[in-house]
Amino acid sequence: MTRTSEALTPELHAYIVAHTEPVDPVLADLAEETARLFPDRKGMQIGPEQGVFSTLLTRISGARNAVEIGTFTGYSSICFARGLPEDGTLLTLDVSEEWTSVARRYWERAGVDGKIELRLGPALDSLRALPDDTRFDLAFVDADKTGYVDYWEELVPRIRPGGLILADNTLSHGRVVDPEETSPAVQGIRDFNERLVSDDRVEQVLLPIGDGLTLARKR
Repeated sequence: MTRTSEALTPELHAYIVAHTEPVDPVLADLAEETARLFPDRKGMQIGPEQGVFSTLLTRISGARNAVEIGTFTGYSSICFARGLPEDGTLLTLDVSEEWTSVARRYWERAGVDGKIELRLGPALDSLRALPDDTRFDLAFVDADKTGYVDYWEELVPRIRPGGLILADNTLSHGRVVDPEETSPAVQGIRDFNERLVSDDRVEQVLLPIGDGLTLARKR
């Protein structure tokens, strides 16, 4: 039997966060304001260790042009934008003016607003409206779970060879392995995970970071 990943207790998670690059005041304030303004939605925000991972991975990959599906209040977009070079660009897609109005304020405070373009509207429509020759080095998917497979099919042709796609919540809080769980969101994640396993255009790994983070590299 191969060794398994550790199950994270609250204490172990706190230890991980304490031994990861610390969260700066901008992100700390954003997390606090998000929890206060949208208490029922705060789980939509990525965790601090995932934010640091996103910034480091963006830097390591040398990405210059990135796209994010699902902006919410801007935590993840700040993390990805910080990993881009000064002339890098992040296109972020969302449907909510309310959520992204918070994001805009924090992008400016973080000094990354010049790298970020926000487009409001259904993300699939926004992707399909891009010029045919638009290419990205990196993509992050963290939106409606029933749409993941459709987002994937739109993104893969637009990612350069060697480019990366990350998808959040791919463990669905463990519900992906519960046969009694039949909600559309969970089934959407199952369908997405199965699609990736059968897609020979990429190589991928599902990491037990946060609620599951899939990292795929286009061949």
